[in-house]
Amino acid sequence: MSVALGMPGMRAGDPRPAGRADGGVASLPSERPAVPTLLDRFGREATDLRISLTDRCNLRCTYCMPAEGLPFLPPPALLSLDEITRLARIAVTEFGVRQIRFTGGEPLLRRDLVDIVRAVAALEPRPEISLTTNAIGLASRAQALAEAGLDRVNVSLDSIHPDTFAAITRRPFLDRVLAGIDAVRASGLTRTKINAVLMPGINDDQAIDLLAWALAGGHQLRFIEQMPLDADHGWSRESMITAEGIRERLAERYTLTPDSAPRDGAPAELFEVREHGDERMLGLVGVIASVTEPFCSDCRRTRLTAEGAVRSCLFSHEEIDLLGPMRAGAGDAEVADLWRGAMWAKPAGHRMNELGFTQPERPMSAIGG
Repeated sequence: MSVALGMPGMRAGDPRPAGRADGGVASLPSERPAVPTLLDRFGREATDLRISLTDRCNLRCTYCMPAEGLPFLPPPALLSLDEITRLARIAVTEFGVRQIRFTGGEPLLRRDLVDIVRAVAALEPRPEISLTTNAIGLASRAQALAEAGLDRVNVSLDSIHPDTFAAITRRPFLDRVLAGIDAVRASGLTRTKINAVLMPGINDDQAIDLLAWALAGGHQLRFIEQMPLDADHGWSRESMITAEGIRERLAERYTLTPDSAPRDGAPAELFEVREHGDERMLGLVGVIASVTEPFCSDCRRTRLTAEGAVRSCLFSHEEIDLLGPMRAGAGDAEVADLWRGAMWAKPAGHRMNELGFTQPERPMSAIGG
């Protein structure tokens, strides 16, 4: 259940709003405590900010976007470099946000991405800056991004087999993705994470191949349960590969032992990986079980869409517009109060496992990961 805040710019079930708020700022709910952080009603504080830089993408992954693509936002509707920097500054200095991740769509499609990273890296205190990308085009930009202040890269990659990659993404670009991953390593960035979604009859028989490749390259692979965020609304619980199914497939070759380090709000449950009968640890693998083993009770994330709306949960049906008030002249304090109000209304969980759950109208590419 969402709390009605009575704020301008709240959108329910509107995947692509035509207009914006007039910049007025409504009063905040009286029950919200006067704390500077992004606190919600369940005691969680958001310290991890995801900023979507664009809803455009150069792939057409079957579980995300239709083959013909989607109607994309016009450039003036997107957050500008200065607006991104301003919101990041508010998050860091006012709310205590410590991590900022740039997502999309595909963030590499922003020509000013290096400038965005450089501007956010100059903030005090400096947040950790990461990028979630499909890595197409990363080969030519990895060094500049590293020099600008990027700390880490997450690459979405569901298969290392060219035919399977092309079937999933509807594009024959696996060589560009692998070149981008190699360029990240050459730039000096470490701790690269690979995000993969397993789908029955498509790539679920390649889980071991993908993990072996990631371990050999020194990458941390994270398998993600397919979530109901596809544009075609074709997701079904019955057809998804669950976390249990992922672990069962990996157990055919590897012994998985839960990692002893605290999870500390991270979405992935980590496991130490060993070959059967061998005590040497090869690395770590993560499983993000958003559907079957949700971790909502320790969620520490706040999200901004590419057009500057706060989304307190990936599966929200409501958003709070910040860009409209900003462009209408709202000061930092007013913007911060709107943001705090949006997060105060954050639901306890996504309710995917409850009767009557409704998939959000906006797909992942339009929300940001």
